[in-house]
Amino acid sequence: MSTEAAVWGVGTSDFGVFAERRVESLAWQAVLEAVRDAAVRPTEIEAIVVGSVFGPPGVATRIQRGLGIGGIPMWTIENACASGTSAYHEAVTAVRQGRFRCVLVLGVEQMSTLFTGAIVPEATDPEGAAGLPLPGLYALTAARYRDVHGLTGEQLAAVAVKNKTNGMDNPRAHLRREPPTVEQVLASRPIADPLTMLQCCPTTDGAGALIVGAGRRGAHDVLVESSALVSGKPWDQRHDEVWGFSCVRRAAAAALGEAGRSIGEIDVLEAHDAFTIGEITTLEALGVAEVGAGGELAVSGHTARTGAQPVNPSGGLLSRGHPLGATGTAQLAEIVWQLRGEAGPRQVGRHRVGMVETMGGGAAGMDGNACVVTVLSV
Repeated sequence: MSTEAAVWGVGTSDFGVFAERRVESLAWQAVLEAVRDAAVRPTEIEAIVVGSVFGPPGVATRIQRGLGIGGIPMWTIENACASGTSAYHEAVTAVRQGRFRCVLVLGVEQMSTLFTGAIVPEATDPEGAAGLPLPGLYALTAARYRDVHGLTGEQLAAVAVKNKTNGMDNPRAHLRREPPTVEQVLASRPIADPLTMLQCCPTTDGAGALIVGAGRRGAHDVLVESSALVSGKPWDQRHDEVWGFSCVRRAAAAALGEAGRSIGEIDVLEAHDAFTIGEITTLEALGVAEVGAGGELAVSGHTARTGAQPVNPSGGLLSRGHPLGATGTAQLAEIVWQLRGEAGPRQVGRHRVGMVETMGGGAAGMDGNACVVTVLSV
């Protein structure tokens, strides 16, 4: 019989460009907030799991040294964009198995010192050799949806407008400019047809942290109903489903099955929206809409903050930013705040059950590196 796991506390840094800061300082900021939020002493932490993609070798140990929490198990996970939620999944699993009672989960990334634009693909992959970075891969998905399902530019742009509007009420978001109109999104600089600049996430630095524990159920704690982690399977252009779709679908089916819930029971979601088309296809894979109908979700208001199932009330990756290792932990923090009713001006109305989905991408002949879907409740 497994032990019940819950999120006791969360914290994040601000998100933005902090090239002048040491990456460890971003992590310490998030961890301090999470520890205080959980009302635990550092000496109660029995293990540390860190998610990071481009962190320098030994970054987790330097973070641990600065926290003054030594001598306990600590390990680092790299699972592309899903690194932070993969670290969370491992912590949840360890707590449920009774290995630890209190685990610190950390996701951290400092992108601004490494990249000024798109992440350079691995040259040994066929896509890398062809010069196809992720913006191009997502653009191919958008073009296919446009041709097969009649997806319009306005439907894509509506996702950006929604999430950038939400981001205005997130004081920690990277981008907090006046929300654009659909016309302004479509008129912004082309990146990879049909995606424009305002449909792509920024290059961001930041950190997010959680305390996952067992053995207490305070009013402040958020129950982990389920957590599913799947890896990718071989994929190429002959598949009926677009890149990444089946990876998300498998994780969603496992998470909803474990929780004993249907997607209609989810009140609020944080989903991976590195590009506008990503939110559309992800919500279809999760079951929020039928295949080909996802483009109507933002337009109809279904996924608006005041809609039936708000998606990315934080502003998502399009506004908060996408510091790869920290993205999943930032998503988790937002859902915890939402479920507790602590999200301030971006608080959604119905907030008893939440979901987080993070899909780690790479263009390596797989339908994604990994995907984590988790269901939480109060």
